[in-house]
Amino acid sequence: MRILVQKFGGTSLSSVEARIHVINHIKRALVEAFNLVIVVSAMGRRGDPYATDTLLDWVGLNGNQLSPRERDMILCCGETISAVTLCSLLNAEHIEAAVLNGEQAGITTNDRFGNAQILSINPQRILDLLKQQKVVIVTGFQGATVDHDFTTLGRGGSDTTATALGVALNAEIVDIFTDVDGVLTADPRIVEDAKPLSYVTFNEICHLAHHGAKVIHPRAVEIAMQANLPVRIRSTFTEGTGTLVASLEALKLETNTVIDRYVTGIAYVPSLTQLTVLNGEGQYDTSLHVFKAMAQHKISVDFINVNPMGVIYTVFESDAALALEALEPLGYHVKSTSHCAKVSVIGGGMNEVPGIMANIVEALMDADITILQSSDSHTTIWVLVNEVDMVLAVRTLHAKFKLAV
Repeated sequence: MRILVQKFGGTSLSSVEARIHVINHIKRALVEAFNLVIVVSAMGRRGDPYATDTLLDWVGLNGNQLSPRERDMILCCGETISAVTLCSLLNAEHIEAAVLNGEQAGITTNDRFGNAQILSINPQRILDLLKQQKVVIVTGFQGATVDHDFTTLGRGGSDTTATALGVALNAEIVDIFTDVDGVLTADPRIVEDAKPLSYVTFNEICHLAHHGAKVIHPRAVEIAMQANLPVRIRSTFTEGTGTLVASLEALKLETNTVIDRYVTGIAYVPSLTQLTVLNGEGQYDTSLHVFKAMAQHKISVDFINVNPMGVIYTVFESDAALALEALEPLGYHVKSTSHCAKVSVIGGGMNEVPGIMANIVEALMDADITILQSSDSHTTIWVLVNEVDMVLAVRTLHAKFKLAV
């Protein structure tokens, strides 16, 4: 059985015109003799009637006093509306379809409401419906506990549903449909000549997703990568094949060429605060106490540099006040630098290639951009800059590495 999983995001379902494109993609896949599993998100964005943020706003206007369990119950409504709407449209086109919610699709999660993790998937009911020649529509972003409570998988959870089902069903490929033509070398809203990429490796897309690119959720990539399941990131509004995401070995076979590029793309994360905590005299355990305090207050930390002088790291600006409050009882000298942004240069071919960092520093110095902090891995170099310099930094580095060529 050739199985294709197609995931359609909120913008893909938010209008009559968009839904026509969705149906056409489904028809083309059926002509190609695929058995189809469709994963849907809630329709639209904040302000649209059934969008996830609109549902949250509704709760806020009506007491704003739901436990995480009940909050997940209302958040599951948006995907249900999307799924039954699409089912009705397909039936009207004489395409037999059936809708399953997360639990009916066999997705069992833990009870971490709002950001649940998938424990297991039993896809038998989906397989039975596929054998009946039906298109199976699954509500994304959700599952259920062993006690049958609704759970949601966190923001971007529909991507996670799609790749997890793809693995469980031994699908041939997963198509993630969005409102852009695949993965680009940079955010096209910032870099006008950002170039679509025909292919990227799992490692590259994982780093792009973790460091600001919005095309796919990192958890979804990690699930696909573990099972070596190819993913395509495509536009709902065109017939293009988009960007193929696969292992390096699979891409070499697919493209029949040697994949040799140092830098793949530039990503960014705005609205960060840099915290510098200095050791007191005779103190050598500062980092231990600092990061325990952050963990106790459930504050996510990033861009960590530990050195004999102390520790430097970043938090989201929304967490900065709480972070400073958590550090105050420790008695350390803390310097806070707000309105920062992380800009990342990402490429699977940069490992052990001399000159990449020199080019980054040269480009930013020529643009009069101050580097507040830097770090690197085998596929990524990060620089922290003032947020007012973020757009120029992204454009400068995109041009420096000739990514539009």
